[in-house]
Amino acid sequence: MVEENVETPVTAPGKKWYAVRTITGHEKRVKNYLDTEITELALENKISQVLIPEEKVFEVKGGKKKIKYKNFFPGYVLVEAALDKEVVKLLSHAPSVLKMVGDKNEAIALREDEVKRIIGRINDSDEKEKIDMQFEKGDLIKVVSGPFVNFNGTINEINLERMKVKVMVSIFGRKTPIELDFTQIEKEK
Repeated sequence: MVEENVETPVTAPGKKWYAVRTITGHEKRVKNYLDTEITELALENKISQVLIPEEKVFEVKGGKKKIKYKNFFPGYVLVEAALDKEVVKLLSHAPSVLKMVGDKNEAIALREDEVKRIIGRINDSDEKEKIDMQFEKGDLIKVVSGPFVNFNGTINEINLERMKVKVMVSIFGRKTPIELDFTQIEKEK
């Protein structure tokens, strides 16, 4: 889950952001493990945050709009920390962690502009609706709700901002454009 209390993309004094490479798909597991260990080992003064770089997207499936979180750096977890031997050992030996990003002997901190861009993208996803769209122009679709239910057609135009599509359907033997919400259609199988 995205950290809700990330107000500013400025690094805490004495700390830097580091990328930790994980097994893809295990990011939440790593974050939960690290959060638990930080509390149990009283490392809050050395590790401020563990963050999964993900954004909120809306997916339309079966005519319903669902919220899901999509990781935009799969296989990575970001950690704000003051590195010392104890912190490096915790991060390096956590289950599902492959390594810290850097050279063989030392982890390399992320640049401040990279951190601002990543945290800015996370915060933007909370404010804007992004669509995980599975439709493309020319796709064959079936209307699943509304006055044109069970009509088949071809997507002619897609408007992401309004979450609408223009579909060409055959009404009384004539091709007619109709505008529908993403939630009213599904791809023909």
